[in-house]
Amino acid sequence: MTQYTSQLLTLLEERGHLHQITDAGALDALAAKEVVTGYVGFDPTAPSLHIGNLASIMLLKRLQQAGHRPIVIMGGGTARVGDPSGRDETRQMLTEEKLASNIAGIKGSFERILRFDDSPTGALLINNDDWLSELGYIEMLRDVGPHFTVNRMLTFDSVKTRLDREQPLTFIEFNYMIMQAYDYLVLNREYGCRLQLGGSDQWGNIVNGIELTRRIDGKEVYGYTAPLITRADGAKMGKSVDGAIWLNEDQLPAYDFWQYWRNSDDRDVGKFLRIFTDVPLEEIARLEKLQGSEINDAKILLANEVTTMVRGKEAAESAAATAQQTFAGGGAGDDLPTISVGAEGMRIGAVLTEIGFTASNGEAKRKIAEGAVKLDGKPVTDVGFIVEAADNTEIKLSLGKKKHAIVTR
Repeated sequence: MTQYTSQLLTLLEERGHLHQITDAGALDALAAKEVVTGYVGFDPTAPSLHIGNLASIMLLKRLQQAGHRPIVIMGGGTARVGDPSGRDETRQMLTEEKLASNIAGIKGSFERILRFDDSPTGALLINNDDWLSELGYIEMLRDVGPHFTVNRMLTFDSVKTRLDREQPLTFIEFNYMIMQAYDYLVLNREYGCRLQLGGSDQWGNIVNGIELTRRIDGKEVYGYTAPLITRADGAKMGKSVDGAIWLNEDQLPAYDFWQYWRNSDDRDVGKFLRIFTDVPLEEIARLEKLQGSEINDAKILLANEVTTMVRGKEAAESAAATAQQTFAGGGAGDDLPTISVGAEGMRIGAVLTEIGFTASNGEAKRKIAEGAVKLDGKPVTDVGFIVEAADNTEIKLSLGKKKHAIVTR
């Protein structure tokens, strides 16, 4: 590991957040002598962020922990265009009402994880629509456009990938990198921001902002990226077989959020504890060496720590209690997802798909044939079985050992 003089870069590297830095020596020296203001941008394209975004929120948390000031940029302006990075298709255009609703839903995640106050290191939350919507088209072309060449823009992976795959890249998306670069210029002018952080897929966009700020204002600013996080099985962090692992309770119950971390691959536990929790490094080193069933203690700690940070202590304790009752006690805890089958009942395959345990009725039939489906502990092998529930009764539905739900009338 590199020996840094600043607490900031030391902390980021020790915790597994380091991928690239534009000028590590200069940033290290700056962070060692003064408070650095840094930002991460989040486009509000959904009503909740997911755990892929959590890695970027943790960059801001580490920034604040090291005695610096984090800025959360809500991309109310850039989201109107859509970041082409990592995408093969054009993003859906969002209305102003939808953007406002998404921003309202997302803000709570930052308020739980970061400290917002009037101190020199208190976090700020700013919407880039405040300045982007005020820009005139001719003004933008005249003042910012000359600092970008089409030749250079065509070299960025986000553009090359689309063109190589013959996927359409709209003119408005092509301008995304200009808008994001302009964000950095404004933040440096208005807030003295000298650091942009993000995932490694944002490197090109970050470098654009650094170069624009240097060319127009002659200011030296920096860029920092963290590695995109993948699981040991190679899958991208933030997804499961059932879809995104959302941070908001409205999009994903606390029990399912907790259970995602509890079910982490043994090989991922140490990495996830370093990146997503504040558990001391010495304790993590001990925990990741555990073998066999003992590693489950580390997984439970991981699930408790992350759920407490994102959802609150009460949500974590309730989810853990539900898991204990469901798996160890053979019962059905209060936090399990619930589905109503109505007075007429519902086919078992439809129940599995409706609750999200299977992606289709075809998959449900395969699971039933494999003997993986149980009602109150008894296997269901008939794909035509009708699940019925009497008034004021509950039936425990299980798919394998890890997926459980409650069926009611």
